[in-house]
Amino acid sequence: MSPVPALRGHEAPRNTVILGDCVKVMASLPTGSVDFILTDPPYGVRYRSRDGERLLGDDRVDWLEPAYRSMARVLRDDALCLTFYGWHHPDAFTQAWKAAGFTVVGHLVFPKRYASSARYVAHSHEQAVLLAKGRPPLPRVPANDIGAWHYTGNRRHPTEKSPLILSPYIEVFCPAGGLVLDPFCGSGSTLRAAQSLGRDYLGIEMDPVHRETAYRRMLA
Repeated sequence: MSPVPALRGHEAPRNTVILGDCVKVMASLPTGSVDFILTDPPYGVRYRSRDGERLLGDDRVDWLEPAYRSMARVLRDDALCLTFYGWHHPDAFTQAWKAAGFTVVGHLVFPKRYASSARYVAHSHEQAVLLAKGRPPLPRVPANDIGAWHYTGNRRHPTEKSPLILSPYIEVFCPAGGLVLDPFCGSGSTLRAAQSLGRDYLGIEMDPVHRETAYRRMLA
């Protein structure tokens, strides 16, 4: 197991992946110490992959409010958070964003060329919202709210996103040299995207296997 840095001082750790519950870890981070948050939390759907793997925390949604409150605290003023979310619990997610003091300033859709599952409808897209803390300045060139989807094969994680999906939003919404936080970093795609753009990154992951995958991926 790779070392986990101690959280000290007035700055958040940079360019590492911390093992732990994100609410507890973020409680140790200084207020206003990150420049942009991009994350893909569990959707509270009891997801099971084709090989039977489940996601920690995906059997409930009671952690949503404390998690988003913590994100709002560590995010600097007048900055943005882009978060994927599940349509299964729109009221719980919306309430958590409002309770944290975020304002929804954008809705993003990522169409797929395939359906992840099908019941009444074929589920062939994912969605995210852009949340504002305060009044962030408008970008010179707005990001597109229809995102290109790139299939990863979910080789590293059951719901793995490609860094190619995430990079355009980091480039627009995080300043050069800024710190990108992903409190639910999974296999580290957000971190990889941030690194490729010259931004610093901080990942938090409570599953020790996925945390190690992310950590090793960033060293590759």
